[in-house]
Parts: sequence; C-alpha cells; structure tokens
Amino acid sequence: MSLPEFMTKNLRLPAMAAPMFIASTPELVIEQCKAGMIGSLPALNARPQSQLEDWIVQIQTALAEYDAANPDKPSAPFAINQISHPSNDRLMGDLDIIAKYKVPIVIVSLYVAPKICEVVHSYGGIVFNDIISNRQAKKSVEGGVDGLIAVAAGAGGHTGSTSPFALISEIREWWDGPLALSGCIATGQNVLAALATGADLAYIGSPFIATTEANAVEDYKNMIVESTAQDILTSDAFSGVPANFLVGSIKRAGLDPEKLKRDPEKAIDVSESSQSFNTWKDIWGCGQGISAVKKIVPTAELVERMTDEYNVAKADFITRLS
Repeated sequence: MSLPEFMTKNLRLPAMAAPMFIASTPELVIEQCKAGMIGSLPALNARPQSQLEDWIVQIQTALAEYDAANPDKPSAPFAINQISHPSNDRLMGDLDIIAKYKVPIVIVSLYVAPKICEVVHSYGGIVFNDIISNRQAKKSVEGGVDGLIAVAAGAGGHTGSTSPFALISEIREWWDGPLALSGCIATGQNVLAALATGADLAYIGSPFIATTEANAVEDYKNMIVESTAQDILTSDAFSGVPANFLVGSIKRAGLDPEKLKRDPEKAIDVSESSQSFNTWKDIWGCGQGISAVKKIVPTAELVERMTDEYNVAKADFITRLS
C-alpha cells in the first residue's frame, strides 16, 4: 500500500477532499492544500467551460506563492474531478485544459474512460476512480486507473451501501495500490480509522460545505450544523442513482420525503440544464457524519482541528497497543 511521493511529501493530514458539485470553489481548494491535505473540485463547477482554465491558473498561482513564502510547510497537491458520462459533452474539452496545465491528480466519476487515463498518464499525472463495489473497483483497475476511492455507506452525495470494513477488505484482497475511503469522515479520529481499515487516505466532503469558502447558501450550511445522521435520507429519486440528502432540504422544496419515487424513464444527466443540476442546487447532498460539524468555520480552521485530532488519536492508539 503506497502513494506516489508527490502526494505524500507535503501531507500533514492523510486526506483528500471530495469534489462537491456547486459547493467546491478554487478558494476552498487553495485553503485545503495550504492546510496540508489534497484539495479538489469538479470541472463542471466552472461555468462557462473557459472558467476552468482560469480556476486552475488561480489555484496553481496561489499555491506557488504560498510555497515560496512557507518553505517549511509547503502545500499539498490538488485534483480535478471529471464526470465520465455520455451526457457530459464537456469531457474532452475539460481534459484538454487539464492536460495543458498538468493537473497532478484527476478523479473520474461514474465510468472509466481509457482516454482520460491515457491523457493524464502522458504528462505524469495519476487517475483515481470513485467506486461503490468490489466489482466496480476491478473494472476500474482494468480500465487503467492508478487509484481507487471506496465510497462506503453513509457518504454524502452519490453513495455506496456497503460497510467500509467489508468494502476495503474485499478490495485489499487483490489491490495494493492507492486507496481512499469515503463515508462519514468528519474528525481526525475518523481519518485514523480509515487508515486502520487499510486505506491510504480519508476522503472528506460534507464538513467542507459548512466552511466560509464553500459555495453554499447560509441556510444549507446552517442545516448541516443543526443536523445529525438521522436527518439524512438515501434516495435515487433525484439523480437516478442512490444519494444522501438532507431531509430538511427536501421538505424545504415542498416534497414529502416519505413519498419520493424515481422516474424509471429518467437517465442520469450531468448537463447544465439537467434535473440533476437543479437537484444539487435545491436538494442538498450531505453525508451521515455531520454530527461532528458544530459551526461554520474557515477551511484552515477545520483542517487544523482534524489534523490535531488525528495526531492525538494516533498517539493514543499507539499507547494503547503498547
């Protein structure tokens, strides 16, 4: 189990931020990386497409300036997420921009497109694919990815249904490459637990929605602060595949959470005008680990808290084992 050196040498928290549709911003990514964890955002958050180039330049410039001023605590790398699906007509254009600026890490969602791996590998980058099953993990590796993101039960947004213990154990029977774990990770103790299961990185999303840098309305952020795991509902009614949402946002939209039903004729769609896009804007995704989110804070403060918790938990765990 090992990560490439460029991913680990500047990590102070062994974690990667999940790219969150709408919520992730360049400012959020910059602060995540400066704080010592891998930051990320979806390419589709940049609208129009030309904005993606501006954002990548903004991130690279800000991190280079930070590194020059802080040689003792340089920034971690960043990632861009690509939705590999026929409805994403921006895929190849976004990939050209990613290749132009040699984005170090690309996260592929839904399907593995061999072309993505080919292009990213051509300039020395690596590709992660988020998966929800051992079967999907094997197909992803066959497709040429370098790393896997195991999306377990309780993860925010599109989610898996398998226990993290079972999913990681099944994958580690045959895969010793880079592996991240997603699902209910909101504290430094959770990060340590992810590593203890056999993952190399924790994959964290929902807590970052309740940060000052996230592109989310205040009601969304406040609802996360005020909610617990019992306020999360898993449904495939909105985007066509199972995802976790805040019950309060469903009611806020005038819908009955107990009467949601998927339209079998509706395919997954990631285009700008799709129902999926409206869903993530109005029906708010969130994972089950949000009880740990007590207030809206700057990203730097959140990562610092998690890092401190992780170091304390690690030291305590070592003491208990000795």
